[in-house]
Amino acid sequence: MIIITGGAGFIGSNLITNLNKNGIKEIVIFDNLNKQKKKNLKNLSFKKIYNKNETFEFLKSNKKKIDVIFHLGACTNTLENNWDYLYKNNFEFTKKLSIYSSLNNIKLIYASSASVYGKKDGDLNELKNMGLLKPLNLYAKSKLLFDKFLIQNFDVNAEIIGLRYFNVYGNNEDHKLNMASPIHNFFHQIKEKKFCKIFDKFDGYPAGGHKRDFVSVDDCVKVNLWLFKKRKIKRNILNVGSGSAVSFKDVASIIINELKYGKIKIIKFPDELKKGYQSYTRANLSELRNIGYTKKFIIVSKGIHNFIKKKF
Repeated sequence: MIIITGGAGFIGSNLITNLNKNGIKEIVIFDNLNKQKKKNLKNLSFKKIYNKNETFEFLKSNKKKIDVIFHLGACTNTLENNWDYLYKNNFEFTKKLSIYSSLNNIKLIYASSASVYGKKDGDLNELKNMGLLKPLNLYAKSKLLFDKFLIQNFDVNAEIIGLRYFNVYGNNEDHKLNMASPIHNFFHQIKEKKFCKIFDKFDGYPAGGHKRDFVSVDDCVKVNLWLFKKRKIKRNILNVGSGSAVSFKDVASIIINELKYGKIKIIKFPDELKKGYQSYTRANLSELRNIGYTKKFIIVSKGIHNFIKKKF
């Protein structure tokens, strides 16, 4: 049996799609549903879906049946300012899940975030100088808190791996609203208004020049499935990105080129974002490669083409 917390969400629903393609339907989901998340699960096969608050009661009575836990459920709002809420959902819940999985020898693959790197430029490495990282918002702080807990409290042979996702894009993002990826938002802005908005110069970068490592959700799913099928994993934290940084202006131009219409509108950089903004991210994939993952990541132009193709 496969457990997926946040299974009706963005990465979770795409993971279930691929598990189904591999003939796997013995899947139990834990999530708090809304109308849009229900749409993400349309035509997918799984055993049952439970509310998040039922998680540990179910796990306690089914521990001998579980092969792996994909922990994708969390508060993903990077603008959330309620620390108690973030601590409870992103740290305490994951901590409890990690202790459960370790005691019962169940593989746990959980979602961390590249936001933990803060303003660190250049290739971003998972474990190097982790104590020096300075997250720029409370969401990132909550994610880093558990990453540190994992390294400090679990033996290297514990089968627990954190995946630091960079800027993930793809299908089934509608429920994320303003927290959806820039690629998703640019596409819908151009479809609805014939233009997309990108930020003016800030932090030494020109208008539209801020860069992100954009990674396809399909690649994220492939990494998860590879780790699931891998006979033995060891405690680790891995970057999951494309390994390339692309500017917002270039991303917008790729979308416009794919649609054959649209313009870019430069807007003032919002004051409320300046304190917690990552101007540049690029994943260092050496640790992922070191443990044997050899698949290539989709370049952003191809990923955007695939994303838009599915929309029509």
